[in-house]
Amino acid sequence: MKYLLQEFRGKRVHFVGIGGAGMSGLARVMVAESIEVSGSDMKDSSVLSGLRAIGATVHSTHLAQHVEGADYLVFSSAIDMNNPEIVRARELGIPMLSRAQALAVLMSESQSIAVAGTHGKTTTSSMLTVAIQSCGEDPSFAIGGTLTASGSNAHKGTGNHFIAEADESDGSFVEYHPFGAIITNVEHDHVDYFATPEDVVIAFKHFIETISPDGFLVYCADDSGSAALSQGVENISLISYGSAEGAHLRIDQIELTPGGSRARALWRGRSIGELVLNVPGEHNLLNAAGALAAGLALNLPATQLLAGLSTFRGTGRRFELKGQVQGIRVIDDYGHHPTEIIATLNAAKRYATDGRVLVIFQPHRYSRTKAFTSQFAQALEIADKSWVLEVYGASEKPIPGVTGRSITQGMRNGIFEPNFISACEAIVESAQPGDVIVTLGAGDVSSLAPLILEALSKKYQN
Repeated sequence: MKYLLQEFRGKRVHFVGIGGAGMSGLARVMVAESIEVSGSDMKDSSVLSGLRAIGATVHSTHLAQHVEGADYLVFSSAIDMNNPEIVRARELGIPMLSRAQALAVLMSESQSIAVAGTHGKTTTSSMLTVAIQSCGEDPSFAIGGTLTASGSNAHKGTGNHFIAEADESDGSFVEYHPFGAIITNVEHDHVDYFATPEDVVIAFKHFIETISPDGFLVYCADDSGSAALSQGVENISLISYGSAEGAHLRIDQIELTPGGSRARALWRGRSIGELVLNVPGEHNLLNAAGALAAGLALNLPATQLLAGLSTFRGTGRRFELKGQVQGIRVIDDYGHHPTEIIATLNAAKRYATDGRVLVIFQPHRYSRTKAFTSQFAQALEIADKSWVLEVYGASEKPIPGVTGRSITQGMRNGIFEPNFISACEAIVESAQPGDVIVTLGAGDVSSLAPLILEALSKKYQN
């Protein structure tokens, strides 16, 4: 069933799992849309405090009575269907929406652009948001990471555009029905849901079918998976981007620097200016090209789009500089797939210049670790030294024989260290001025960056 935003105004929506990054962002946008918001999570947090400050009624426990009086219920994918609030909502006949369906509601009155792809969604959607803002517009957005410029991952804007990160992990991105879409790349991941690479392709094809008939698809010509999806697509405008010959938005004369990059941008064969980035990595240059192509597809001025992209300073947990001690820089990054790790570590090597790259990596999910064990080992070999933690299972049960040690067994420079504190001590002891330390993974490995910085300070005080 498809819902419209106007049906929700003046009603009460209850979020189960409201403390999550995606859910809390949607809750904030709903409050801005004159919707009464309540919610619950397992424990209190600064996120819940922030929601209370804007008028939401939020609980730090899951209890059946919390949903009574609600008109709708929104649940995250992390919530068990036997949760007492879910059970009570069923008993009361309260309509229940997934996070994707709730986001689709918020997008329904806007000219929406959904950013999809196995890698780069958060950065590309963030770049597009900043680029559109530079054109003097105030777009709404719901993104999987916190924009450095605004300190937020979601916002109800006054403009007509809504940029949404489209998560393919459970196939629910078919709910969005956007006006336009970007597909950055297509690769096998989320092996707990997609058994084969073909299953991933099928999901993306279904997603493309939901794009508005008068809308557009921006796809990466440099990525074989993304380019293949464009074949046979009819009734919508197709716009390609990348360094490949013939791309509608083509980048060439590429120059990569330790802290950024630059390239000439050509739109349909004509130079429109220089694309300059202040975030490192060739992959980010490609992400920016995708955002630029989408902005041009929306008929926004190239000069202002390029100016906006030059001001982009990144998003939380995407090559995020957490601090520096004695010339040792500590970076935190969300990379949890071999392709992402390769891109991040190549950027880190360039960023380190003459220094070394030292990594603490936390594998995310047993199914992904099992599927890509050898690929993880090969990707981590880019670093000068890696400490691999135990697998962060998320919602999965352990798979016998699948551990962090599975990865390091095939490495020349990898050490299995399941103890967080021991891993921190080892990397701090090894670090020298000029090195770059990277905490890497989608679990709670990010909590180590402050500990590493504190230990480095103590090391160099003595």
